[in-house]
Amino acid sequence: MNAEPGLQQVYQEHRARMLAALIHVLGDFELAEDALQDASALAMRKWGDTVPNDPVAWLLTAARNSAIDRLRRARLGREKLAQVGEQSRVVTAMTDIGEESLLRLGDERLSLIFACCHPALAEDARVALTLQAVAGLTAGQIARMFLIGEPALAQRLVRAKRKIRDAGISLEVPTDHQLSDRIAGVLAVVYLIFTQGYTASPEQLEQSRLCEEAIRLAKLLATLVPDEPEALGLVALLLLQHSRRAARYDSAGDVVLLSDHDRSRWDRAEIIEAIGVLDRALRLGRPGPYQLQAAIAAVHSQAASADHTDWPGIAALYAQLLEVDPSPVVALNHAVAIAMASGPEDGLALIDGIDGIDRYHLLHAARADLLRRLGRTTEAAIAYRRAHELAGNPADRRFLARRLLELDLTEPR
Repeated sequence: MNAEPGLQQVYQEHRARMLAALIHVLGDFELAEDALQDASALAMRKWGDTVPNDPVAWLLTAARNSAIDRLRRARLGREKLAQVGEQSRVVTAMTDIGEESLLRLGDERLSLIFACCHPALAEDARVALTLQAVAGLTAGQIARMFLIGEPALAQRLVRAKRKIRDAGISLEVPTDHQLSDRIAGVLAVVYLIFTQGYTASPEQLEQSRLCEEAIRLAKLLATLVPDEPEALGLVALLLLQHSRRAARYDSAGDVVLLSDHDRSRWDRAEIIEAIGVLDRALRLGRPGPYQLQAAIAAVHSQAASADHTDWPGIAALYAQLLEVDPSPVVALNHAVAIAMASGPEDGLALIDGIDGIDRYHLLHAARADLLRRLGRTTEAAIAYRRAHELAGNPADRRFLARRLLELDLTEPR
């Protein structure tokens, strides 16, 4: 027997907390990561077949000592070394991992999320850094998920970590008057992570893990900021969207429209959990964008069939969403809901008035569908071709090609 299984479990469960605590003390992302790796390697040699009673405290202490040794060897100067020495009492205090200390480590983890999602960092860097530092994914895993080379992704991470260090970005949870502005950016990053996985084609199996990581991060945020209704709203939205995953593609990997879903394949446990979370969020005040999107998804989830969907109610919720988030994509979804509630002519008129998303394939796909329903097949074919040109997901492209064939027109190149 050896220490590896126990160490792996401790590392997986507490890595983000330990990393956050070390970064808070050291002020250097890369140094904290290296020190934690050193501590893990030392644990492999020292623990033998017995895990310490308090393995987190052991690893934190070993990592702090490693960081000090690294600073000495690198000769970064007495001032930096003295600073770490003065702050060592913070790490020492964390060696008593009781209930209060665990809460403190939870706060440290929240500060790590805010640091990774700091507005001074580029959006792609925020996403990658959050996945690595908070979710624990490797650079190779993240690179494969985002279809870029691992060296390029690694450089992106290095630049982000050094910017945090060099710009003196604080690993502190924003004050109450700043929290509402900053939490929006953090939630947006989590939603981007989910969307990257949710919109992946079924053959991109590794990317599906992004959905699960995003849900985990959203739940973590909602736990750490329990009075923030939009954090709860995001949890509900992600759970409701994720609940349909088994019905979104057929056995050949082709897209199945929401109206054609086999609703018996929807995850009822996730739906029930999501609606409970959404109810809690809506009791906290005026609903924000994530709560409204979750409410729309909840209406879909509660319809026994597509024919029983409350489209007037969904259109009203989209109108409310447009007031708080007046984006072209929301306007498109509102137009589709109006088409379902009032008829394709009304929806088409609204779509034709939307500007700014001409390269968004779903705009043209929605327009094509309404034209098809109106019997304007030549115009519908043009719109389907444009949507096919712009679609990046192979499953979406196959679906759009089938729509063209159903119009008895030439299949796109």
